[in-house]
Amino acid sequence: MTTTQQRALVWALIATTGIAVLWGLSAVLTPFLVASVLAYALAPLVSLLVRCRFPRWLAVLVVETLFLLAALSLLLLIVPVLVRELPLLREQVPILADSLQKTLQPLAAQYGFKLSFDVGSLKAFLLKYFNSNWEDVFSQAMSSLRLGGSVAFAVVGNVVLIPVALYYLLADWDRFVAMLKSLVPPRMRAAVDSFTGEADDVLGQYLRGQLLVMVALAVFYAVGLALFGLDLAVPIGVFTGLAVFVPYLGFGVGLVLALMAGLLQFGVSSALIMVAVVYGAGQVIEGFVLTPRFVGERIGLHPLAVIFALLAFGQMLGFVGVLIALPASAVLLVAIRRVRSGYLASQLYREV
Repeated sequence: MTTTQQRALVWALIATTGIAVLWGLSAVLTPFLVASVLAYALAPLVSLLVRCRFPRWLAVLVVETLFLLAALSLLLLIVPVLVRELPLLREQVPILADSLQKTLQPLAAQYGFKLSFDVGSLKAFLLKYFNSNWEDVFSQAMSSLRLGGSVAFAVVGNVVLIPVALYYLLADWDRFVAMLKSLVPPRMRAAVDSFTGEADDVLGQYLRGQLLVMVALAVFYAVGLALFGLDLAVPIGVFTGLAVFVPYLGFGVGLVLALMAGLLQFGVSSALIMVAVVYGAGQVIEGFVLTPRFVGERIGLHPLAVIFALLAFGQMLGFVGVLIALPASAVLLVAIRRVRSGYLASQLYREV
């Protein structure tokens, strides 16, 4: 075995060990991974404020506070919807249940299905929960927390740990980067600097592309719901569009809110048509036009590669994997391009 082959084997073993460790500690590393991704995205803003003669600790505090306020504002978009719709929903439960039966039974009959359900039981079930007082809700929530204490502790721990980790990462970002660069052997630094520069450029294009997708979808959903005459079109549409950075979850919450508001304002048939048209078209536009063009093309990923990346990283790392699928794939793409170029220029390729 040649020296080159030995080195390749050592690096392969190191990479395999690293992947195995990351796999085993994925639950523990989740908040730090999320904080690292956020720190990478926010570090340029911190550097900008530092160049404007802000102390670094103050620049970090300002940037992180603004980011947390923006995230909180996104969540607060749904508060007016819930405050307005939940009391109305409680009053309209009996009417909605009857309307649902009258709408679904003829529709099912057209396709040869016989649909029947106990409307009285459905009314009683829904009214039981909508008429519950806050003490019952609180006691049930506390019982659930006791039963699933480890899950609740993990969620609360991540909510607290991510901002703390983000602060320290931003405060020492330049030092962390310099420390990582110092670990690279001197003869390899030029190649590593070239690789990280290209990867940084690709990731920057990804972030800009994702921002364009979010803004475009926010406008689309708000306008689409408004064309149907929905009173809460703007908050629901903007929330759905901006929340697409959390795949599936943001879209799902927006769809439920739109359906709930539509049921109360229009009735069952019109609400279902509105949601099917607007959210169905939104998914098609996002999946086949916006994401492939603004994100996939910017980072050089084929639309099929985008879909595969989402599924593969989601399978390996769960929800966090879905979040980092495209940026991680962009870095891998840079690495694959360089390996391919090196192979095509090698003696091995010419001999084959």
